[in-house]
Amino acid sequence: MTPLSVLDLAPIVEGETAAHALRNSLELARHVERLGYTRYWVAEHHNMQGIASAATSVVIGHLAGGTSRIRVGAGGIMLPNHSPLVIAEQFGTLESLYPGRIDLALGRAPGTDQRTALALRRDWSDPNQFPRDVVELQAFLGPVEPGQPIVAVPGAGTNVPLWILGSSLYGAQLAAALGLPYAFASHFAPDALHEALAEYRKRFQPSAQLERPYAMAGVNVIAADTDREAQRLFTSAQQQFTGMVRNRRGKLQPPLDDIETYWTPPEKAQVSRMLKYAFVGSPQAVSSALEEFVQETVVDEVMVVSAIYDQQARLRSYELLAGAS
Repeated sequence: MTPLSVLDLAPIVEGETAAHALRNSLELARHVERLGYTRYWVAEHHNMQGIASAATSVVIGHLAGGTSRIRVGAGGIMLPNHSPLVIAEQFGTLESLYPGRIDLALGRAPGTDQRTALALRRDWSDPNQFPRDVVELQAFLGPVEPGQPIVAVPGAGTNVPLWILGSSLYGAQLAAALGLPYAFASHFAPDALHEALAEYRKRFQPSAQLERPYAMAGVNVIAADTDREAQRLFTSAQQQFTGMVRNRRGKLQPPLDDIETYWTPPEKAQVSRMLKYAFVGSPQAVSSALEEFVQETVVDEVMVVSAIYDQQARLRSYELLAGAS
């Protein structure tokens, strides 16, 4: 069976707070740990009213401290926002506290808008800085070399597993060149999925971390006891993606009885394209669609995103998926 994992954006739902979202995330992490999911990742986003995981390493510590076995990590850290040394120290600390359970996936996007990126005090002018930063971070997490003048403490020698995130050929090529596992963001940017996976596998160079290619892909899953209920729950995600199209990002909204009253035909077409890999329905329907996706992509692992307004329905969705897979 293909391993299943969770990507949690720590959604702040309409009418609630970030504290509520973070409590929900811990409850979900404990729930999927019991269900046998492989890993639980949270992502770095800034200046977004509907996402509570901006301080990503802090959230990871919260989740790892409240669970006992599941791997916990970043999906991902937007490395251009940070000094590699600081990330090495943060994740070296997490690995020291929770040994063998921490993942660090890296992206090159800011995870925010341009004005906020400037507020983060980072220079985005050099497109080649990201691969250099990845290599520098890898060195800080590796063994200390003789005469090394700067050492990450904690961090050095922890060898926290690195991943490369991507939604284009760039990330696939970098992951292949460095011999790192690759996670494709097909849950919101599906267009280049097959080409990127092929590029990654063709160019992969074995490394000390990884002997052969290992690819993960993100999908949206909304499972419920009936297809009709799942489709209704899915309207929260459809509203969320319509907000992206409108450049209006806010809190996750309650489901609608009729999504057609919410969007225009062009918005529907664009959102539907972004949500190409959204599997919505009964456990049997979702399991069948997911099995077809795995056969089509030959991915080694699937990372599931479920933007569901009601927490109990979100817990139930992951439970139904685990039971049907």
